[in-house]
Amino acid sequence: MDHYQDARKSQSETFSRYFLLIILIGVTFVFLNMISVFLVPMLLAAVFTTLFYPLYEGLLKLFRNRRGLSSLVCCIILLMGLLVPIYFVADLVSQEAIGLYQTTQQKIREIVEKGDSGLLGKVKSSRWVQRLNLHEVNWQSALQDVIGTAGGLLATVINKTSKGTFQILANVFITLFIMFYFFMDGEALIARLRYLSPLQNVYEDAIVSRFVAISRATIRGTLLIGLAQGGVGALTLWIFGAGSPVLWGVVMVILSIIPMVGAWLVMYPAALIQLIMGNIWQGVTIFLITVLVISNIDNVLRPRLVGQGAGMHDLMIFFSTLGGISMFGAMGFIVGPVIAALFLAILDIYSMEFKSQLDLAQSSLLHPKSPEGPALAESPPQTAQRK
Repeated sequence: MDHYQDARKSQSETFSRYFLLIILIGVTFVFLNMISVFLVPMLLAAVFTTLFYPLYEGLLKLFRNRRGLSSLVCCIILLMGLLVPIYFVADLVSQEAIGLYQTTQQKIREIVEKGDSGLLGKVKSSRWVQRLNLHEVNWQSALQDVIGTAGGLLATVINKTSKGTFQILANVFITLFIMFYFFMDGEALIARLRYLSPLQNVYEDAIVSRFVAISRATIRGTLLIGLAQGGVGALTLWIFGAGSPVLWGVVMVILSIIPMVGAWLVMYPAALIQLIMGNIWQGVTIFLITVLVISNIDNVLRPRLVGQGAGMHDLMIFFSTLGGISMFGAMGFIVGPVIAALFLAILDIYSMEFKSQLDLAQSSLLHPKSPEGPALAESPPQTAQRK
């Protein structure tokens, strides 16, 4: 009778636990859907909190262990350090974009007005144009279409940028608001997550260390190197009198963030344009600076800024960066690699936890056994074939 009651009690406890897990999964699903709009700012806050935690610790010592005040001052420093430069750069970029469009529009109109007596006539009389039968193209109409398309594109970009500015500012303030609490209560939150996690401590440490490493690598190794390449490229274009250096510098920063792409997509055409215009030494110098300086910034800075502990395959970085930008927008170049790093960490944990089973499965694939017992790999080879 006692055995029957113990069995019933055990079944009741098992059912209660499974029912609790089902409720937990359901509530978690609803909760994550409810706060899904804040998931990216939360992840960004975790990344930046990890990166700037030494600054918070220094302020904590300065303000005699006042956590709230230290966290507030740290967020204000980051806010001023981010928004003020971004505001001035954005203002310069918008002015240069409008100026570039107006200058290009004026030059194209001059070419159209001169007709065959100007540059358009030289292009039509070119031997290559004659061979490809491009002289039959209505170049004047085509250039006018280019002007209209460029004007419409510029208007669309400015419109979307002005609309997206409020969203970016909102995300920045939400991220800083979350960072305030992450700085102040981060240690307690990590301790609570460790307590709730059923993983072994070594696996939890592996996930945390991978997250910290890839957070530093993403900011230092991607953003700072992109800023360095874009800054050197913009300075080079400014020295040699190229138009809109700040605009093209921002374009080079964006291109440098994308793996296997870089500032060379702007600098090589700039050197070529200088050569076509007859500025031989300017074009050659821009080309040499691109090859010798800008292209080697990544090789020089990345080992110092990132180190070797956060390495991911170039293909994984490429997919996670572009996929992150596609899914999460502008900040996807940070979010994407972090999610990819967590995926690889979970994959490593899986390989360690099930190592014996994986080794056994691998050995059975390499040395399969026949139903009768002897290994197929050990069967004697056939010495002859029937004719």
